[in-house]
Amino acid sequence: MSDYDLFVIGAGSGGVRAARIAAAHGARVAIAEEHKVGGTCVIRGCVPKKLLVYGAHFAEDLNDAAMFGWDVPKCAFNWPVLRDNVLAEVNRLEGLYTQTLTNHKVEIFHERATLAGPNEVKLASGKTLSAGKILISTGARPFMPGIDGVEHAISSNEVFHLEKLPERIVIAGGGYIANEFAGIFHQFGSHVIVVNRSDVILRGYDEQMRDRLLQISMTKGIEYRFNSSFNRIEKKDGGGLSIDMEGCDDIDADALLFATGRIPNVEGLGLEEAGVALGERGQIKVDDNSRTNVPSIFAVGDVTDRIQLTPVAIREGHAFADTQFGQKPWTVDYDCVPHAVFSHPPIAGVGMTESEARNRLGQVRTFTSDFRPMKNVLAGRNERSLYKLIVDAATDRVVGIHMIGPDAPEILQAAAVAVKAGLKKADFDATVALHPTMSEELVLMR
Repeated sequence: MSDYDLFVIGAGSGGVRAARIAAAHGARVAIAEEHKVGGTCVIRGCVPKKLLVYGAHFAEDLNDAAMFGWDVPKCAFNWPVLRDNVLAEVNRLEGLYTQTLTNHKVEIFHERATLAGPNEVKLASGKTLSAGKILISTGARPFMPGIDGVEHAISSNEVFHLEKLPERIVIAGGGYIANEFAGIFHQFGSHVIVVNRSDVILRGYDEQMRDRLLQISMTKGIEYRFNSSFNRIEKKDGGGLSIDMEGCDDIDADALLFATGRIPNVEGLGLEEAGVALGERGQIKVDDNSRTNVPSIFAVGDVTDRIQLTPVAIREGHAFADTQFGQKPWTVDYDCVPHAVFSHPPIAGVGMTESEARNRLGQVRTFTSDFRPMKNVLAGRNERSLYKLIVDAATDRVVGIHMIGPDAPEILQAAAVAVKAGLKKADFDATVALHPTMSEELVLMR
């Protein structure tokens, strides 16, 4: 008999969910984590980043308060206070995740584990354990380019531990992580330059939304260098960085943050020795049931590079556990997964973009609402929001919703249900507006 029915390598969102559900089904489960329980999202990703986003929003809120009658004394931002409070919350959440596993009688090994065969894992301490099934959920890590001086740059992993706030920061990348940190550091008072190797930010998002964010960001003072790349990074004697650029003028800065994508954590796991097949991007290849080409080895989450989102990893882990140990087989539906960019202002979307809909469906109708939120009007802020519905002209079904504006992700979560359910534009039209709200614009577009 094996030591365990299931051994999970990596205690991130997907691995923790899989371990907990499998144990609830009666399986003997163990999990190994070499860093902290909770994974990227809880420890160095979406949770601490969202707390920084909340902190950054106070900059505009305090400035707007005067128009609402509040006499706010001059205030200053204290980075160490926010940083330390965020890290304390991360530690609290790690404790809760650990407690959840312990309560379900999942044995936790706080060390690295690698594959020693189709049904064996080897711990860093040297011990070898056997398991009926092995689940790999080691996640992904930030990509760092192989250029001279890259050791002087930071990734999104280190950004939460900065000793002090940089006066000048360069952010490399055009995706959601780059744009989120651009908004965060700008609101904290840093001078921000975003460097992108192409001339498009947020590739894959609706074109009107990304154009609006670019317009607003530039108006606020965030600078962009398009079609540019990095040659070399040098640490200056007096402090700061000298960055040798290709495609634009060289840049002096206090910090350089690379946010140019994430790559699966597969190195040194023993995958080749166990015969596990990898894809061209280095990801673990799996089928609809998260099974690799080795029948006893499975993988979920970012290490499979299907959709790198925490809720997706959680669903994959849950489906795996139910299917393999609960006699309740099901697979994850990757259609209509909502997504958000917690920029300033945030973007949220679900379903097809306008260009995707035209390519796939042919005839589509689009409805937009371009408006200034009531709060911005009284505050004297000219920033406008944009909501967009994309409708299949043949069926009247709403196939996409995209928006940029305050609280867009909070609003979209409810609207995503309508897209997933296949509701029609007529259903939106028949719904009475909730006034006065920004979200009422979703049912008022004609």
